[in-house]
Amino acid sequence: MAAAVALLLFLSAQGAAPVLGFTRGDFPEDFVFGAATSAYQYEGAVAEDGRSPSIWDTFTHAGRMPDKSNGDIAADGYHKYKDDVNLVTDTNLEAYRFSISWSRLIPKGRGTVNPKGLEYYNNLIDELVRHGVQVHVMMYQLDLPQVLEDEYCGWLNPRIVEDFTAYADLCFKEFGDRVSYWTTLDEVNVAAIGSYDIGQIPPGRCSDPFGVTKCTVGNSSVEPYIAAHNMLLAHASATRLYRAKYQAVQKGVVGINIYTLWPYPLTNSTADLEATQRFRDFYLGWIVEPLVFGDYPQAVKKNVGSRLPSFTKVQSEAVRGTLDFIGINHYYSVYVNARPLAKGIRDFALDISADYRGSRTDPPIGQQAPTSIPADPKGLQLLVEYLNEAYGNLPVYIQETGYATRNGSLHDTERVDYMKNHIKSTLTALRNGANVKGYFAWCFMDVFEYLTGFKSHYGLYRVDFEDHALPRQARLSARWYSEFLRNKEIQIREENELDDAGSHAQQ
Repeated sequence: MAAAVALLLFLSAQGAAPVLGFTRGDFPEDFVFGAATSAYQYEGAVAEDGRSPSIWDTFTHAGRMPDKSNGDIAADGYHKYKDDVNLVTDTNLEAYRFSISWSRLIPKGRGTVNPKGLEYYNNLIDELVRHGVQVHVMMYQLDLPQVLEDEYCGWLNPRIVEDFTAYADLCFKEFGDRVSYWTTLDEVNVAAIGSYDIGQIPPGRCSDPFGVTKCTVGNSSVEPYIAAHNMLLAHASATRLYRAKYQAVQKGVVGINIYTLWPYPLTNSTADLEATQRFRDFYLGWIVEPLVFGDYPQAVKKNVGSRLPSFTKVQSEAVRGTLDFIGINHYYSVYVNARPLAKGIRDFALDISADYRGSRTDPPIGQQAPTSIPADPKGLQLLVEYLNEAYGNLPVYIQETGYATRNGSLHDTERVDYMKNHIKSTLTALRNGANVKGYFAWCFMDVFEYLTGFKSHYGLYRVDFEDHALPRQARLSARWYSEFLRNKEIQIREENELDDAGSHAQQ
């Protein structure tokens, strides 16, 4: 295999085929390339070694997934992490992002630490460090301990701020000597909308007519804004704690993550241009602006009105300036057009006063998160440049971007093309002055997907979920990524640069 790759690289250098047009060496030394997983989606072992249920356990066991699946076993990363870190090394990844299960570390949500959970994350981090991999930790990837949901409705209650801060304190204290890159919360905007407006993800709260299914509990008009407000206060509290107690010694940075869609105006009319900016204010500014400037965007305040919680003067000062970086999960672009602000009861989607669609000719997308919009690498470039311009050149980490297939094939040429084009767009943004610092592919391997269960596959590595042993097998994309990262100054071929015979990493 190595000889074949060497030959292909040699032929490429001789001009035998089109080359990629850029190399790993075109990126700065401190730019990192990696891949990501998350706790509930990857670990499995949901009832082992003291872990308590999270809201995802409750949600999936109630049959709420489209394929009725759950993450009880997932990719079994809890037991297979050592072999998986070897695959990380085989792939030449410079960084790896994973999330910590609050339920595994503090099963009651607060108080007593679970020694087995602590041991698992220490072992995982140690293994990554031993292999020279930069560790990026997401403290919360949408998997709240069910006990806190039962006790006080989780993110809807200000009490969550104290409990999250204590959880973050434990993470900083136990892992901060080896972890320098912390993200407090994943996809805050989606966590608020998906959980409390449309009810598509746990705890599945919503109110008619806004839910993707029949709603039994919730208030779609108010709760998303309350939940996001408490998430912002929790992030700020954890960040200020880190800065006061740990940063001087540990030298780390703390950011937050948002789900991003790049919006194009459907037409060049003034109304559509204004609607496109309003879309940015709602999807991006709603979360980022308070943490940079201390308050919500004017467009959000105007359209949501009294349903939007307001920051007290003390809270505004507490949240302002609490971002060391912005993390983004980015997959799609959309086309936006204006529509009149609806009368009567509204939810987040209606508050934006805009429709959006996957292409200029598509009908408007409904409330559910899109899963089949065409890829648009240019949108990633424009998004990163916009974030830097709008928010003072804060560092941006592309913490998730990837391509889903349905057939699980090893010969995932579409994913290879997706990665090439999005990495190229990232480089263009860099060359245009954007302060982008990292690119993480979603997902390192096939996992339980939050929206589709096991129906879609994002992994660089295939996991055979039909086989009890859950073997991993490198896809073409894993081998392409590995060669791109290994050969920092060589432009590897655009097409078919790696054959599909066998795999260089298989378990």
